[in-house]
Amino acid sequence: MSGTAQLKNTDPVQGTPDTSRRLPLPALLALATAVFVTSLTETLPAGLLPAMSADLGVGESAAGQTVTVYALGTALTALPLTAATAAWRRKRLLLTAMAGFAAANTVTALSSDYTLTMVARFAAGVAAGLAWALLAGYARRLAPAHLQGRALAVAMAGIPVALSLGVPAGTFLGDALGWRWAFLAMTALTVALLAWIVAAVPDRPGQARGARTPMLSALRVPGVAPVLFVTLVFVLAHTVLYAYIATFLDDLGMGGSTDLVLLVFGAASLLSIWIVGAHINGKLRVLTIGSALLVAVAAGLLAVLADSTALVYAAAVLWGLGWGGVPTLLQTAAGDAGKDAGDAVQAMLVTLWNVAMAGGGVVGGVLLDLAGSGSFPWAVLGLMAPVLVVVVAARARAFPAKRPVG
Repeated sequence: MSGTAQLKNTDPVQGTPDTSRRLPLPALLALATAVFVTSLTETLPAGLLPAMSADLGVGESAAGQTVTVYALGTALTALPLTAATAAWRRKRLLLTAMAGFAAANTVTALSSDYTLTMVARFAAGVAAGLAWALLAGYARRLAPAHLQGRALAVAMAGIPVALSLGVPAGTFLGDALGWRWAFLAMTALTVALLAWIVAAVPDRPGQARGARTPMLSALRVPGVAPVLFVTLVFVLAHTVLYAYIATFLDDLGMGGSTDLVLLVFGAASLLSIWIVGAHINGKLRVLTIGSALLVAVAAGLLAVLADSTALVYAAAVLWGLGWGGVPTLLQTAAGDAGKDAGDAVQAMLVTLWNVAMAGGGVVGGVLLDLAGSGSFPWAVLGLMAPVLVVVVAARARAFPAKRPVG
């Protein structure tokens, strides 16, 4: 028997299917808000780096490592914590993760010590490891099979909303009142979210101990490895530029427009996720190729024509259109390719996603110190080439022309 045939279906909610013909929107929107909190906590420093570095007494490349250490917290703990908490009720696990965000963001807001801030950011990353390994599967399991793609798109909408509204709003709040207030606002939102989850999100059981799939067995499932490779390199490319976008724009003389550029980027991301949610069932492959091409073109514009303010905004639009739907596309591709491997594939995707986030922060910091911020778009271009090659080549299982349903 093949490796795929030997793996048992480990969906922890089988036996409690949702037979409704409609999406459970209140619950999915609560999950989308949890995704928003997770995404915004990770990326919020991108719009606040100059103020954070000045207040903490470190350089901007060092302040940028607040993104890196968050991602490391997730990358180092997602797999072991996912295994350790596999039997937990899903609602209990989600509430635990969100409480972790509230605590970590509060410490970040109140800390005046760089080391303590980094510890708090690492702790937030640990909470993210719990959340990310849970959220995609939770969203899919709350919906009937024929609506699972749309359910995931609704939940993942928290990512572009964080980028389009959250980061610009946090940047504006940081400019107006100080960067600490942006993190305190995150704490307040998370506390409200905890009450929403309690009231609106149905519980689901965890996995039975004997039903869990070993990570290496899941990796051997056809189609899983290409999805994980694309995840690693695509996210790395995006993060190299996004983690230092405030510095990049400042060096172009557009430092005062960081919040507006991020707003344009995020608005395009919202449009992207709407397009992906509407067409993902039949066009996963086309959408993934298109996303990669749009990000590459945006990087090309920034590499060659960044002296034009209008073209910087045009690049932000293309970048947002390319990136916004990527989390939904990659998590759907991983869920489809590894559907017989349970949560193991999602845990690996979360780990590699955050390895890439951490790597992007490190690579971006090195490039900034050695070659200046103008090197960021060229790095993105170089990384997007293998992404396109793998997506185009992996047409059988990883990125098929039409995704399997059921």
